[in-house]
Amino acid sequence: MIEVKNLVKQFKKPIRGEGIKGMVKTLFSTKHEIKTAVDNISFKINEGEIVGYIGSNGAGKSTTIKMMCGILNPTSGAVLINGLEPYKKRRQVAQNIGVVFGQKTQLWWDIQLIESYKVLKEIYEISDEDYKERMDFLDEVLGLSEFLNQPVRTLSLGQRMRADLAASLLHNPKVLFLDEPTIGLDVLVKEKIRAAIKEMNKKYNTTVILTTHDMADIENLCSRIIIIDEGHIIYDGDLLNIKNKFGDLRTVTIELRDSLDSTDCFNTFGGNVTYTLNNLELTVNFDALKVNFEEVMNNVLTHIHMKDMKIKEISIEEVVREIYKKEEMEG
Repeated sequence: MIEVKNLVKQFKKPIRGEGIKGMVKTLFSTKHEIKTAVDNISFKINEGEIVGYIGSNGAGKSTTIKMMCGILNPTSGAVLINGLEPYKKRRQVAQNIGVVFGQKTQLWWDIQLIESYKVLKEIYEISDEDYKERMDFLDEVLGLSEFLNQPVRTLSLGQRMRADLAASLLHNPKVLFLDEPTIGLDVLVKEKIRAAIKEMNKKYNTTVILTTHDMADIENLCSRIIIIDEGHIIYDGDLLNIKNKFGDLRTVTIELRDSLDSTDCFNTFGGNVTYTLNNLELTVNFDALKVNFEEVMNNVLTHIHMKDMKIKEISIEEVVREIYKKEEMEG
């Protein structure tokens, strides 16, 4: 479905001098520096996969997406969408992809939303039967009917993002690129958009590439993640395996009935379990792959009187943070 082979994207940046004189010299200077945004990356995405493509700001995510959509030409390497290079076969590829770029809308600002959809229907040559079937489906999963007859400029951010997602799906693309689709949205709208992406993937087997800083999007939608940092891929694999790679870390917070003088009474299991005491709150941290959860808790409960307990597993956000720390240390 999607194949990225040794992809490189470099940008030339003029070297600017200081002050007005320096700015004038820059206009006539041939001096420049090379900025490598994407540095020799390769991966494949199969039909029907939902893949999270994540990284910090400036890591190269959006640059990669723009090359995959045909907006940018690569410096070297190749992107293939169903065997076609999108920057060379833009019209053919555009028929089979949908794109949502965060705060940038593809809708017409001053006309009613429904009129934008009618224009897109003609652009993509969607039959009346298919148009009705998809509009009914999109209305069901995104709740479009409440604002279909409003001009786009009057829509709230949440309504416009739902409208943009529907616009990108109207022609039933085989591949959907989502660049920060839930940015700035409230919890309820995020849930509605996530549910729509899942349902669309289930019904049409649409391949989805998702870039986001919201790790809840990744955990709710993706079975695989690709992490990019400074133009390099530093992880590509299963979402479940990534936690195993960095440990199944658990944090148990226990509210005590009675005060405890110290944590010396607890077994540290060879240094694999740490305890932090703060008044009547005891925090226990350990890797469940190295020590048995039941043994740790039995040891703790024999020495305390518990009032309440909360158990927290490591989140994907914490795992990604650990990956970046490791990369910095190795770098």
